Amino acid sequence: MKFPYGLSDFATLIQEGYFYQDRTDRIPQLEEAGRQLIFIRPRRFGKSLLLSMLEHYYDVNRAGQFDALFGHLAIGQNPTPLHNQYFVMKWDFSLVKAQGDMKDIEAALHQHLNDRIAKFQRYYAKWLTAPMAIHPDNALSSWEATLTAISETPHKLYLLIDEYDNFANEVLMTGRKQDYYEALLYGEGLLKTVFKAVKAAAGGQGLDRAFITGISPVVLSDMTSGYNVGENIYLADKFNDLCGFTEGEIAAVLESMTPEDGSWSVANALDTMRTFYNGYGFSTKACERLYNPTLSLYFLKHLQTEGEYPERLLDENLAMDRSKLVYISHLPHGEDLLIQALDGDQGVIIPQLAQRFGVQDVLAAVKDQAFMASLLYYFGVLTLAGRGVLGQAILQIPNLVARSLYVERLRELWLPTYEDRQTRVRLAETVYLQGDLGPLCAFIEQRYFPVLSNRDYRWTNELLVKIAFLTLLFDDRLYMMVSETEVDRGYVDLSLIVRPDMRRFQALDLLLEFKYLALKDLDLTGEQLRQRAPDELAALPPVAAKLREAEDQAHRYGAALRERYGLSDLRLFAVVGLGIERVVWQALE
Repeated sequence: MKFPYGLSDFATLIQEGYFYQDRTDRIPQLEEAGRQLIFIRPRRFGKSLLLSMLEHYYDVNRAGQFDALFGHLAIGQNPTPLHNQYFVMKWDFSLVKAQGDMKDIEAALHQHLNDRIAKFQRYYAKWLTAPMAIHPDNALSSWEATLTAISETPHKLYLLIDEYDNFANEVLMTGRKQDYYEALLYGEGLLKTVFKAVKAAAGGQGLDRAFITGISPVVLSDMTSGYNVGENIYLADKFNDLCGFTEGEIAAVLESMTPEDGSWSVANALDTMRTFYNGYGFSTKACERLYNPTLSLYFLKHLQTEGEYPERLLDENLAMDRSKLVYISHLPHGEDLLIQALDGDQGVIIPQLAQRFGVQDVLAAVKDQAFMASLLYYFGVLTLAGRGVLGQAILQIPNLVARSLYVERLRELWLPTYEDRQTRVRLAETVYLQGDLGPLCAFIEQRYFPVLSNRDYRWTNELLVKIAFLTLLFDDRLYMMVSETEVDRGYVDLSLIVRPDMRRFQALDLLLEFKYLALKDLDLTGEQLRQRAPDELAALPPVAAKLREAEDQAHRYGAALRERYGLSDLRLFAVVGLGIERVVWQALE
């Protein structure tokens, strides 16, 4: 089995025997959904391969290849009447250079459209009898000539547009000048005019269908008057898994790869992939979570070729998603949102997802939680997890790979110096190897708590104590580290389970249960707390009671985790935060 990591050409996958998870059964549903469709998914989630599949299915020039390409797939057994009935043109706005001044950007857009039109002219030359003039400085005139030539044939056009929102992403994430974007999409801006031309072409000028993909709906609001005929299908339940893999599909692939030498087990590999890559939901009605396809193929290809898991489970091709969290963290209360998202029990609850917002809103408007959380949903670092008691949208971090991006961002904010970061690594290793929380707790008291106490957080101090440990101990190279793991009808506060492929090393399996007491619960001042030794604090009746409560939960949850993962030496800890001043802990038998 060959895995097509980084490949998005449908014909190459099929003809060269690469793995392809069949989604052709959705073609009839897409045809019924509308003639001009807009489909949004995070980066590297299989959108380009989807477009390539549609291109090969509808292309009139590939009619002779239909059986070879689709005969063994679902649609090959029952094709729709529209197969191989269209001229197909594809625009990819990610290829349009967005640097330079406004004239440079407009010239690049004209050039891209003209290049695609010229390619179209050569490819369908036997069908096109009317001359097609290419106007170097006016791609819209070239477009009109193309439509005229198409009108004299028995076929119509299917237009595919990939990364339609590329310019908006440039503005958001790279600090491009706002006026550049406005010049493209406001008034008679070129990009807005392009979409007006697409809309006009669909009004009887030869364009029969369009399928548009992107990362976010930012551009939709800005181009509404230019293109208000597109139908959004990205939240539809029946298209939830149009891109991405289900757990059953991943399990079937792993079963087919089972090694004869027993060097890895299907159960452990599936558990690892579930923890790191699963969890995406793009419809509030979706019953099944999805695996990120790029990360899954990255893992499977490495497992196939090397016989072991990749050491780094975050593919660096997705690491640029960090910039989205940097952007959010710089907004008012953005840091609050990152902290709340890391609270795996509650997640982020908003009235509903924002489906249309313009770049003016993104750059200048007041950012409320719903706005910021919606952006993180479209960027793929939050995902739909259900409905609240009043029908609100519940958003959660989908998996451990996404969680690592949040942790990295908070570490950058809270531990800005090289010395702090090196100290964190050393103290975390003491916990991993010896199960000694003492030095780490001292660091939290002396370095972390002063940073956190100076921030205007709206969340409970109890959550901040847990987040402090989570961000300092997080290491997905060694651990499957999950906050609020559900076991035995309850939730483990923090569990660090060594990855199956890292068990040859000396890291310990760890479980931490947290409790919290405010200063008023102790009838002590912060100064009095700072003056007492840890054993004195642990002996205080309220603290001792909280330690016992945490101990009882740790033992109950620990038994469940030992059974789930087959652990023989799970270390348990009870931790009590005392205000944002001190931390008391006990290692449990």
